[in-house]
Amino acid sequence: MEESWDFEFFSRIADSCLSFLSEFVDDWLANDMRVSIFKILLGWLIFSLIAIHFAWKVYGNTVNDMYYRQGAGQNGGTPDAAPHFSSWDSKAGDTLKTHRD
Repeated sequence: MEESWDFEFFSRIADSCLSFLSEFVDDWLANDMRVSIFKILLGWLIFSLIAIHFAWKVYGNTVNDMYYRQGAGQNGGTPDAAPHFSSWDSKAGDTLKTHRD
């Protein structure tokens, strides 16, 4: 019983995909304005992605080296421990707040 339901489900999915593709091909072959605009935008998108891919191949290492932190420490140039700021210290008479306050 489950096998027939699975077959029917996949058959409906295949039919809907086939009908979508046939409508898409019919629209693609039509010479109206929205198809022309779609073709132009699709071409621009593909051209942009290819240009970005080749630019990253050529300049990727340079960009990565510009933003990579040089030096020792946990994140490159940052120190392992936070520096001691004396102006932030509490004075001797101040009471420290706890989480319960």
